[in-house]
Amino acid sequence: MNMTTTQLQNLNHGRETYAVYYGDDFVLKRPLPTLNDAKRAAWLQKQHKTKGKIDEIRSVGNPVYNIPAMRFINDEEYQILEERAPGQPLTAELYSTLSKPQQFKIINSIASFLVDMNELKPVGDLQKYKIANDIKFARLDNFIENKMSIWFKKSEVLTMAAIRNNIGTFEYETRQAWSHGDLNPGNVLYDPQTSKLSFIDFAEADYKFIYRDIFAPLQIELDICKRVYETYCQLHNKELYSMLGIKNEILRDIMKYRIMTACLRRFIKASDDLRVNPANQKSIDNNASKIAFMRQQIMAITDLEAQFSK
Repeated sequence: MNMTTTQLQNLNHGRETYAVYYGDDFVLKRPLPTLNDAKRAAWLQKQHKTKGKIDEIRSVGNPVYNIPAMRFINDEEYQILEERAPGQPLTAELYSTLSKPQQFKIINSIASFLVDMNELKPVGDLQKYKIANDIKFARLDNFIENKMSIWFKKSEVLTMAAIRNNIGTFEYETRQAWSHGDLNPGNVLYDPQTSKLSFIDFAEADYKFIYRDIFAPLQIELDICKRVYETYCQLHNKELYSMLGIKNEILRDIMKYRIMTACLRRFIKASDDLRVNPANQKSIDNNASKIAFMRQQIMAITDLEAQFSK
């Protein structure tokens, strides 16, 4: 199937998949028509793996949250049929409109889901881990050293250099546990009719270091990291593994640097779009927009340092 760029842009699609049909209860999806045969085969293999991951967490049967099922995979037609998750993405804007009981229920649901994922498979032993491994550190380093001064003040470059040095050396003891791996507002939907959360997109589910999902972009955007962690510690099986106390200084550093990592990822992504020699007004405007956004990330990180130094 050939498809023009305009036609593709008009589809509801991701990096590899687009929705063929949206029903009230189900969504039918296929690989993007621009994928070649090898990539289509890889797509199909990925769907089978994802279905297995979904089936595993659904087997826990926890009623406080919802995991939409992948109903079937049609190998010959390169199709998957998924249950449609009710509700809308759990953004900070939506969360702020909810009542305290509704917010409490959301925190409990997130913590319950995290515990169920982490305890679904054996949890690893404690090991040292550098948080810099969670960002594209070489790209950050290259930008600060070779390009940042083109668009930013010397004081801003020095600030980012200090941030890079701090996060580059920070390491902590943690464990590997089975994790979702991509918890962001787009992958967690809130249903106002039932006040229940649906967790979707398990393609990245794998063994990850345990604090990654606990202090994930979703909790960072909603500003509920501490409350989710406290609930997680109450719910998890303490015979399987121990967790640091909420007032522990090491935990405070882990939380700080994990939140900082989210800001740095946004900073790096924006820096990739900057053009040294913009060819037209659109590129000039894009540079200005990206630079303003990157300054917001610098300010957020600076505020974070001040917040956690109290």
